[in-house]
Amino acid sequence: MSGIKGVLFDKDGTLFDFAATWEVWAVGFLERMTGNAEDAAHLGAQIGFDYAAQRFSPDSLVIAGTPGEVAQALMPFLPGASFQDVLNILNEEAEMAPQVEAIPLVPFLNDLRARGLRLGVATNDAEAPARAHLKSAGVTELFDFIAGFDSGHGAKPDPGQLLAFARMFSIAPEAVVMVGDSTHDLIAGRAAGMRCVGVLTGLAERHDLEPLSEVVLDDVGGLTDWIAARS
Repeated sequence: MSGIKGVLFDKDGTLFDFAATWEVWAVGFLERMTGNAEDAAHLGAQIGFDYAAQRFSPDSLVIAGTPGEVAQALMPFLPGASFQDVLNILNEEAEMAPQVEAIPLVPFLNDLRARGLRLGVATNDAEAPARAHLKSAGVTELFDFIAGFDSGHGAKPDPGQLLAFARMFSIAPEAVVMVGDSTHDLIAGRAAGMRCVGVLTGLAERHDLEPLSEVVLDDVGGLTDWIAARS
């Protein structure tokens, strides 16, 4: 099949709709940390979240950053809180965030597996919440590889997670497709020597992703035909 042997997916904004999931998370986290709307709005502004409108800015650190980076950015505005406490709360709230699938994932992933492809997830979320999200969608067992920023391979845009996937299954990087909704995903894919596909279920615009992708799809549902056309 066109030499493609594996597919790696980003999670948020790729397998799951970013706004539907993380806007709810942001409100819950900010209210838990502050206890009132005024302070929640101020804290949200530090990570590119408009609390009143319940909307992220396209350049928000949350979109492609790790929970550790988000916690670090918030520390100056949370006197008395330790970094580890903030990180723990971020991850706890993330595990509880509602997951809205970009498309029905079970039939989509089963179809890819039936084609003999190895499947993986490479996310800048922590691994535990990532697994909780995949479990909630009933798809954990459909992935051969799941890595978060804390899994020992680094975080995107560095290619460590992606190369770990290729090594695990002895697949040449050029035989892997990296699918993501952010430039971080695609920069990592290019750095790893993989084929790159962008999707528009995050906050990035088509013009942001096109320079780094072979194709930009409306959602991951178009991936099956894209791969089949290259067989």
